[in-house]
Amino acid sequence: MNRILIGILGFLILFLGCTKEKVGYDPTPYTLKIPGHFPQMDIPADNPMTEEGVLLGRMLFYEKKLSLDHTISCGSCHAPDASFSDPNQFSQGVNGTVGTRNAMALINLGWQTSFFWDGRAKTLEDQILEPVPNPVEMHLQWKDAVSRLKADVVYRNQFYKAYGVIDFDSTHVAKALAQFLRTMISGESKYDVMYKFANNIPLNAAEQAVKNAVTSEEWAGYDSFKSLNGADCFHCHNGTLVQVQKFSNNGLDAVFTDLGRGAITHNPNDNGKFKVPTLRNIALSAPYMHDGRFADLDAVIEHYSTGVQHSATIDPLMEFASQGGVQLDPEQRNQLKLFLLTLTDYKFVTNPDFKPLNP
Repeated sequence: MNRILIGILGFLILFLGCTKEKVGYDPTPYTLKIPGHFPQMDIPADNPMTEEGVLLGRMLFYEKKLSLDHTISCGSCHAPDASFSDPNQFSQGVNGTVGTRNAMALINLGWQTSFFWDGRAKTLEDQILEPVPNPVEMHLQWKDAVSRLKADVVYRNQFYKAYGVIDFDSTHVAKALAQFLRTMISGESKYDVMYKFANNIPLNAAEQAVKNAVTSEEWAGYDSFKSLNGADCFHCHNGTLVQVQKFSNNGLDAVFTDLGRGAITHNPNDNGKFKVPTLRNIALSAPYMHDGRFADLDAVIEHYSTGVQHSATIDPLMEFASQGGVQLDPEQRNQLKLFLLTLTDYKFVTNPDFKPLNP
């Protein structure tokens, strides 16, 4: 009997020794692929980019264990084919709960200075901590979410590889997700070629071919976009990010049902103001505005042309608000729309590095 027990024990030791992965902590620095016409990205000193951290973040982004009933992940409300936004007006959480704001597209987050439509989170890591315990979203306490991850040997190993910790917590989850999200850089659209050409930045041969294919209507739309006497978009949407880091009341309502930034600062001068979003991949990220009220680009252009509502906090740069908007004629509207389509970065939305590891 003793020989049998010894034999079984020896087999188990041999089996476990052969199957257990040897895990060490030796993280590899990750080099971000930042386009040459972009500014450098500031990376938090306490969360340097590593290959192991980015991989872990990618795993977590599509991990449904982070929701109460194992039905949704971050990727459920930020789908790649919708430029990592939600094609629904409001996202649906666990148990069928529905939010009140449209899910923002996840693009070039490493350059943002605030997060959420109302800017209540100052860092990407802070923003990531909110959706998991939110009862309208994933509705799972962080201690329970972390316990689920710790029960998975694959995650235990990957957290150790990324951070050298066995007893990881929600801050490590947030840091890994933030690393992955910072890799999601969009900067290879037709607009980027137009921007570089307009700003005397040299083009390579491939970019020169793209520039030569830009139509006169697209150039006209770009000119209108930047013109005070045209669409007048550039005050809030310019540069490589196609956005300004600010909060603005863009004339959606005369009376506010959502105070936006004002609900955070409790300053009445901020009522009705929301974070200015990027326009990159705008053609893919409908519906539009903080409440998803506009189903398509035509509705957005109509708003800025004739539908602007005046209120006490309207952005002073909305210089044509008193007449309801910039009053674009049908040809100008079409040109502007064609220009907005040049902001689509197909390489970004099809990048395999941003997709689930095991779809």
